[in-house]
Amino acid sequence: MNRKLVLENGEEYLGWGFGAACDRVCEVTFATAVVGYQELVTNPALTDQMVVMTYPLIGNYGMTEEDDESGRPSLGALVVRDYCDTPSNFRCTRTLSEVLEQAGVPGICGVDTRAITRSIRDHGGSKALLCHASMPTEQALELLRQTSLSLGRVAKVSCKKPRYVRTANPRFHVVALDCGIQQSLVSQLKENGCNVTIVPWNTEASAIEALKPHGLLVSDGPGDPNQVSLIAETLAKLRGKFPIFGLGLGCQLIAMSYGTAVSPVAFRRITSHPIRCLETKAITIASQNLCYTIDPKTLEGKGLTVTYENVLDGTVEGLMDPSSHVSGVQFYPEGQLLLARFLNEMKEAN
Repeated sequence: MNRKLVLENGEEYLGWGFGAACDRVCEVTFATAVVGYQELVTNPALTDQMVVMTYPLIGNYGMTEEDDESGRPSLGALVVRDYCDTPSNFRCTRTLSEVLEQAGVPGICGVDTRAITRSIRDHGGSKALLCHASMPTEQALELLRQTSLSLGRVAKVSCKKPRYVRTANPRFHVVALDCGIQQSLVSQLKENGCNVTIVPWNTEASAIEALKPHGLLVSDGPGDPNQVSLIAETLAKLRGKFPIFGLGLGCQLIAMSYGTAVSPVAFRRITSHPIRCLETKAITIASQNLCYTIDPKTLEGKGLTVTYENVLDGTVEGLMDPSSHVSGVQFYPEGQLLLARFLNEMKEAN
């Protein structure tokens, strides 16, 4: 065993390394997905996060470029129980380890991911160090104490200048504010007849308005929404001019643009949760990547209506301001339902 994982509480887990052979300090969390490790690894919303996979076998179907959610993995590190370096998949072009090594992302396998997950669940999210097994425990803990978590993650993953995605016979023009947008979301918009203009996270309201969009989409992304409050100010200026739809971090920023507070959860949720639609009372299982939640106590009198809630803990999962055609959800839309609502909003407003 040549690598080890060290948590802030002093717990150590020995294993074998794969991916890049480098040390890394990150905030640690866990993901419960049974499939879709490629989409998770390449999701910009997980930038600089150390992700523990609860499903034991990872890497068995390799990596396929067409399934990437972004150009390259930007997560901090990957922790798995059993890593497979001989994938069986006719679409596979590279192994997971090769992709992580090229992106400079370290991984560790052979550790007890159940015990690590229980530790995160019981003690909350914390910093963790992935390092060589020979590093003394006291040195590892001192490195954890001295290392600060990364800031400016949205700026790190956002595009630096506008880029354009075009489709045949477009019905709508959507401007997507890139806080860490996923390629699958862009593809869904394109398939639904939308030309998409993807702009950097700090694009001014006047520049967005000058593009004359039918609607504005605010993508999910990594980090603390309070660190990118500039986006909330931009959304407040654009409210009522065209429909606005936010996902994940985008939903939190919409809430902030109305003066609502957001606060961190005990540990990041990268999992599927039961979500209740308050309009229809229907319950669906939806995946989410949630590290901040909207404070329902600060919603009163803001003009926002809660549309979805988490069945397990009652947290706010969706918001809407019908008068201004503004809406957002904390989870990833399953199928085309929520996207269809956004498309309908654009149709009605134009």
